[in-house]
Amino acid sequence: MGKSAKASNDIRDKVIADPEIILEDAEMMRALVAANPSALGCNIVDLRGIALDRLETRLDRLEDTHRSVIAAAYENLAGTNVVHRAILQMLEPTDFTGFMKNLADVADIMRVDTVRLVLESNQQDDEDALRSLDGVLVRAPKGMVDQYISRGRIAPIRVVTLRQIQPENGDVYGKNAEWIRSEACLKLDLGPGTLPSMLVFGSEDPHQFKSTQGTDLMTFFAGVFELSMRRWLA
Repeated sequence: MGKSAKASNDIRDKVIADPEIILEDAEMMRALVAANPSALGCNIVDLRGIALDRLETRLDRLEDTHRSVIAAAYENLAGTNVVHRAILQMLEPTDFTGFMKNLADVADIMRVDTVRLVLESNQQDDEDALRSLDGVLVRAPKGMVDQYISRGRIAPIRVVTLRQIQPENGDVYGKNAEWIRSEACLKLDLGPGTLPSMLVFGSEDPHQFKSTQGTDLMTFFAGVFELSMRRWLA
């Protein structure tokens, strides 16, 4: 009994000397709060305990929200860095051929599986409406860009369209169409006297591009790409 009393006194002295030991320990605080209603008995309602339980629940929610906000901030920062690196890579070539071939490296930085630049043309081809050149450049008939982005629906055409998709044919992706599950369509304006065009990023991951994602970074990328293309066309 003497040893037990001495141990209890030692614990008491430590708590009095440094109460933060208990206050900063969530499990000990829960145990103390739970012990209080037991001491009061079943006929007494401890409103303070109820309030503490509710505060604890709110604190847990705030912590979850805090983690979600931090995770989203890191994700946005990572996305910004990726787009900036891709733009720097895109601006590196000094000739148009190098610029087109460089798009494969841009796609790698963007972490997508394939990239296509679709250019509408007035020329008609009876054998193939679309023809892929060097695996990146695709010639399309007039009106194809808006038709592809809208998928036949009557709706305003946005600069950037992100969506999950399973292409019905190989008009844009060629033989790669069978495994494309999401894409980013960037509609381009290459200046007066030119037909609409489109840059398309395709991914095997169905969650790479979704309609619920923000488009600010991709819109910025599309603007830089437009200016680069206008320079080569000039």
